[in-house]
Amino acid sequence: MTQDRSVDGVSRRKFLVGTGAAGAVALAGCSSASSDDSTPGSESISPLESGGSSTVYPIANTAAAYWSGNRPADDNEYWPNQDYGISTDKNLADYWAGLYGFEAKDSGNPPFKVTVGLSHSGTGVRKVRDGLYDLGNSSGNVEDELPDRDSYDKFKDHVVGVDGQPIVVSSEIANAGLEKITGQQLKDLYKGRINNWQEIDSGLPDKQVRVLGRAKDSGTRTSFVNNVWGNNENTTVANRYGQNQRLATAISQADNAISYLALAFLGTEGVSPIALEWEGTTYEYQADENGLDATEYPLSRDLHMYTWEETTKKASAFINMILSDFGQDTFVAPNNYFRLSESRREEERNKLADQTA
Repeated sequence: MTQDRSVDGVSRRKFLVGTGAAGAVALAGCSSASSDDSTPGSESISPLESGGSSTVYPIANTAAAYWSGNRPADDNEYWPNQDYGISTDKNLADYWAGLYGFEAKDSGNPPFKVTVGLSHSGTGVRKVRDGLYDLGNSSGNVEDELPDRDSYDKFKDHVVGVDGQPIVVSSEIANAGLEKITGQQLKDLYKGRINNWQEIDSGLPDKQVRVLGRAKDSGTRTSFVNNVWGNNENTTVANRYGQNQRLATAISQADNAISYLALAFLGTEGVSPIALEWEGTTYEYQADENGLDATEYPLSRDLHMYTWEETTKKASAFINMILSDFGQDTFVAPNNYFRLSESRREEERNKLADQTA
């Protein structure tokens, strides 16, 4: 179970390179994220409030569900601590919170609750800036999400995984024989220069291409246009969607659509990934164990949890759990994202508050 599934090794779902041409945690509204009661020893510890990106949501939501469950140390299904070289008799959340001095509750509930909101990357970084979130989830860099700031020094960036954005089409188009497109065709589609599927391949249906994408406040869109054009280009799409879930549904319900999509949402029925030929290399999505370093795929991007000014012990406990081997295997890889390599995880751990245990 502890084998490396990092971006230096393999992931449960990934892109195969060839040369050639959720959940159990309810959505929660957020009133105010306060650090006044976030330190160990407080009589009442407020919830750790997070929210933002729909791409980061599966990781955060799964982790929050496990945290809320706070399963005992002998529950090998949900808290297989010994499989990861962790020797403890503490419940799951009690162990990770205990590293930062938080005490277990007699009730068996976690030392503090974790809530996860679902919106956009831009919303996540703005709300953490404004003190409404403890963690602002974003699939884009804060510099791209809030481009008009003079300084970003108060944002603390915690990377928890890596996503690769596959190019997907409605199943009807894939079934008609489309297996891949080139980088130039991708650019032409999103600039409105290709309008009919037969302009890509004469064997495809004589149908208008329905080009879809994410909302402009979305980190998924920001990362996509930056990766494709190198800057925040304007694109021409038929419709934009605020969340990956809604975009995947729209692709599946159409018979002529194409879009980019976060890896975690490829399980949607009616959505088919196609290969992308980019600068002489073809990247093909494969649902197997033989893949490549995610950073080689041209449409990959880091997944972030931002804090503001400082990373509290409360936030550090939750992020540290996600960065562990247990967390990467349980919250990142099963949601079809790439694990971080050990060297990257060590770099991210150094940004957290000091442990007290």
